[in-house]
Amino acid sequence: MATANSYPRPELLQVADTVARDKGIDRDEVLQAMEQAIQKAGRSKYGLEYDIRAEIDRKNGEIKLMRFREVADPIENEATQITLAAARHLNPEAEVGDFLTDPLPPIDFGRIAAQTAKQVIVQRVRDAERQRQYKEFKDRVGEIVNGLVKRVEFGNVVVDLGRAEAILRRDELLPRESFRQGERVRAYIYDVRQEVRGPQIFMSRTHPQFMAKLFAQEVPEIYDNIIEIRAVARDPGSRAKIAVISNDHGIDPVGACVGMRGSRVQAVVAELQGEKIDIIPWSQDPATFVVNALAPAEVAKVVMDEEQRRIEVVVPDDQLSLAIGRRGQNVRLASQLTGWDIDILTEAEESERRQEEFRTRSAMFIEALDVDDVIAHLLVTEGFSSVEEVAFVELEDLAGVEGFDEDVASELQQRAQTFLKERDERYETKRQELGVSDEIAGIEGMTPGLLVAVGEKGVKTLDDLADLAADELIEMAGAGAKLDEEEANAIIMAARAHWFADEPAASEGKQAE
Repeated sequence: MATANSYPRPELLQVADTVARDKGIDRDEVLQAMEQAIQKAGRSKYGLEYDIRAEIDRKNGEIKLMRFREVADPIENEATQITLAAARHLNPEAEVGDFLTDPLPPIDFGRIAAQTAKQVIVQRVRDAERQRQYKEFKDRVGEIVNGLVKRVEFGNVVVDLGRAEAILRRDELLPRESFRQGERVRAYIYDVRQEVRGPQIFMSRTHPQFMAKLFAQEVPEIYDNIIEIRAVARDPGSRAKIAVISNDHGIDPVGACVGMRGSRVQAVVAELQGEKIDIIPWSQDPATFVVNALAPAEVAKVVMDEEQRRIEVVVPDDQLSLAIGRRGQNVRLASQLTGWDIDILTEAEESERRQEEFRTRSAMFIEALDVDDVIAHLLVTEGFSSVEEVAFVELEDLAGVEGFDEDVASELQQRAQTFLKERDERYETKRQELGVSDEIAGIEGMTPGLLVAVGEKGVKTLDDLADLAADELIEMAGAGAKLDEEEANAIIMAARAHWFADEPAASEGKQAE
């Protein structure tokens, strides 16, 4: 029922319905925007200092304008608060913290008030529309969408997605690719951000997952999860590699992705402006996966270093250029696809390097153990690479080398241990000459050779060592030390331990003061 100071306004509800339908936002949000506009106009008329609120009846559009006053004792703001005594005159049951409402006469909107109200409504509706766009598209990250080119700004393409706009930046386009206004474009949503100017939807045609999603659209087996795409590596617009595996042993994953006479892969190639695509079978075995990834090159041998995630690939001499690819493209994409660093050698280079290592290790054993080249060659052939290995290997393992017996093995081990002892004594003398502290020498992992190496670089105290980064310590140690990052970090943290040990003592000193 309408009160004396208000009356039904069904046209307000009609406007709210129309705006909500056109903008794709909730009707209640439009009505809230209208209430805020009426409230602002009311404060302009009756005083900005008052707490004036508007309410639109959701059934008949009736507008109620009310002044709110909080019951407080004592009061701090006379415009928005009322004493308990005064409130009890109006409402005997009033308590501190309650709100009293006074109905206000309806506003006759003047031109300025109407304009202000319109601005408030437009802004609130725009904010609600932006929020709706963000909620709709934040869950669509990872999808391919189609849109129309709305405009091109400095090479960046603004795409109309129907109920929102997206940006396709110049660096997310394929090389030499250009779009004109009104053209259709298909791209991958890789990010949606809530910003001050509204939601920003970022699309890409160079993202690796764009290719993966295109294959999912063309290959029903991928869509049905019978075939999985495990990895994608792209050089956008030029070449790409995609690794696939089948969950059904009866289905060839590569053949399914290629399609009859290459129809499926050609559909993807056409969308990507002729980008060449190598489809390879994924393997759980890293060596097999790397060999597959280097296709079409043939691989003769692989040597893996699992700690460094580095793999050495030996190829026939005539396959080198094919394995590396133009400007290193093939090996670079294979590395991205597998997650391993790949070094490629020809069989001739590998043979030459192996011979050089053989000569170097043999010379080292000849000098350190005072043996002839025959014994040195036998040790290297058997896989021994350092004097430490000879000194501390089980005696029966050493005696098991072809041509050795227990007496020879025992003599070799004794010579190796003597060599290491004399070498460590020389290192110890050198350490003391360099002034490297005993505290550093006491840290686990600091070998005599490493102590001399850091001392020659000016690291002589615990603080000097503690200030180093792991890669600096590894560089000082040199390749011969075989110091990995985990060991280097452990040494540095041990050197820093005294910093933390001092903290409790310092805090106790402050408490004593």
